[in-house]
Amino acid sequence: MSRTTPASTLITNIGELMTQDLEHRVLKDAALVFEGERISWIGSSAAAPAADERVDAGGRAVLPGWVDSHSHLVFAGDRTAEFEARMSGASYTAGGIAVTTGATRSVSDAELAGLVRERVHEALSQGTTYLESKTGYGLDVANEERSARIAAELVDEVTYLGAHLVPAGADPEEYTDLVCGAMLDAVLPHVRWADVFCEQGAFNEDQSRRVLKAAKDAGLGLRVHGNQLGEGPGVALAVEFGAASVDHVNYLSDKDVLALAETWAHWNPSTGTGTRGTVATCLPACDLSTRQPLAPGRELIDAGVQIALAANCNPGTSYTTSMAFCVTTAVLQMRLSVHEAVRAATYGGALALGRESGNDVDGQRAVGSLAVGHRADLHMLKAPSATHLAYRPGIPLTHSVWRAGVQAV
Repeated sequence: MSRTTPASTLITNIGELMTQDLEHRVLKDAALVFEGERISWIGSSAAAPAADERVDAGGRAVLPGWVDSHSHLVFAGDRTAEFEARMSGASYTAGGIAVTTGATRSVSDAELAGLVRERVHEALSQGTTYLESKTGYGLDVANEERSARIAAELVDEVTYLGAHLVPAGADPEEYTDLVCGAMLDAVLPHVRWADVFCEQGAFNEDQSRRVLKAAKDAGLGLRVHGNQLGEGPGVALAVEFGAASVDHVNYLSDKDVLALAETWAHWNPSTGTGTRGTVATCLPACDLSTRQPLAPGRELIDAGVQIALAANCNPGTSYTTSMAFCVTTAVLQMRLSVHEAVRAATYGGALALGRESGNDVDGQRAVGSLAVGHRADLHMLKAPSATHLAYRPGIPLTHSVWRAGVQAV
């Protein structure tokens, strides 16, 4: 039986190729070849091999597609009034989630899927080629299962977040039992991860621990919403359970930073080997919208913690899919270098999702960096270097996007 060789594509005359691979290479006058969905060659334009198709980058920059490791795309409704109130001085609390829950429950499967599809397309058009989304606006068994099922059809990674908020009128302990029992059983076929909003006004330390234990026992990877509104047990729980990430991390004690750093003590960032720790995922668009202090990304990196940047698209506190905005904010206000910010938004997100290495993990190639064998997720900018993401804030700089070797933009 004959096999069809995948068509090959050469992208040449790349002004700056930021690979975000383990060697942190930034190549000038570079070229890249991919065959099907697999990158097969990287080097200088002068040494580029022949290919079936040739794309001239015209001196533009190319970097990995964004990996957005934290979003809440499965929702209906609008919370503009809440946003306006917050901009007028009202403080953020977790209670607004209930508004979205009611709106989400009221729409049909087709309507909800259409809304998610629009948000995925919006993200892709801005260079996001790998995307996680959570449930969490259903908050009963039927609607959480529906959210998980719809998300599994439309995004790359699905996280169960039944522990987002205790619904109005529900007993917190009984609802936690539901999250750990029948609701978990219902979503299990559709999800790879579980999360808990461990925060004042949401789930306390004991309830969060129960959720994490049940999810871990069910074989799911773990994530934690933690330390968003103040210092709390979120980071400690994430470390205790070996969570892949703890997200928000606005308020960290020295003890929290040290605990996160210690999870990376047996990881070799130069080889990508050893024991992976807990990624600290910073959500700067959310921080600006809630007027919380920006997560201490600079301090975390300096302490040896691997960080990610994510958009946290949701209707209440971060209604954006723009990873470029998050990168710009990280450079201008969090004191990250351009390379560090781009890395956190690509390789860091992949690390938080366990997709940074291995060419066939769960049948999928590595994402978040450009290396031979990795998935051909490419983001070409209308600029000669990635520095323009921060140098020209607010300017749409996406020129072209390839996802798994297929040009999408």
